[in-house]
Amino acid sequence: MPDPNPAALDFLLTRRSRPAKTLVAPAPTRDQLMPILTAAARTPDHGKLEPWRFIVLEKPALARLAGLAEARGAALGFDADKIEKARQQYANADLAVAVVSAPVDSDKVPRIEQIYSAGAVCLAMLNAALAVGWGANWLSGWASHDRGFLAEGLGLAAHENLAGLIHIGSESCAPPERPRPDLGKITDWVDT
Repeated sequence: MPDPNPAALDFLLTRRSRPAKTLVAPAPTRDQLMPILTAAARTPDHGKLEPWRFIVLEKPALARLAGLAEARGAALGFDADKIEKARQQYANADLAVAVVSAPVDSDKVPRIEQIYSAGAVCLAMLNAALAVGWGANWLSGWASHDRGFLAEGLGLAAHENLAGLIHIGSESCAPPERPRPDLGKITDWVDT
């Protein structure tokens, strides 16, 4: 018989991301952020490959990235609304953690599994932030996939990608519940 943890299961069954645009100051301090980063770093990583890393983006860095998103969007010929949405994602934030997917050469662990591990880090960080009482949201967007933005804005190497931006701050309002997947439509049971 397993040793249950009802509080953890209840949290997972009721967790809800907070829209990034509803997060306000204060954001976690460095000391408050460390347990969240520590929890995220406990994600399965295939024998200590650690195929990911973190970049903590504070308000001045986010303001710089907002300007870069605007410039890159214009250079790429995007329409004004698409550019503004990306700019606001950075300009309106007080703190975000960039989770960088940084696969390493391995004869044992395929690159795709290392990328999946970076995605799992994003969810672990999001859940850890929510669990300690912060509002949090996992975002991406076109700038997250633009090589020019990633290299100039975050200093990412050619083999690295952005798995996600985890925005963390104080809740300004509680989000309403939303419809959840119908398990009957997405689950197959195989017994033979």
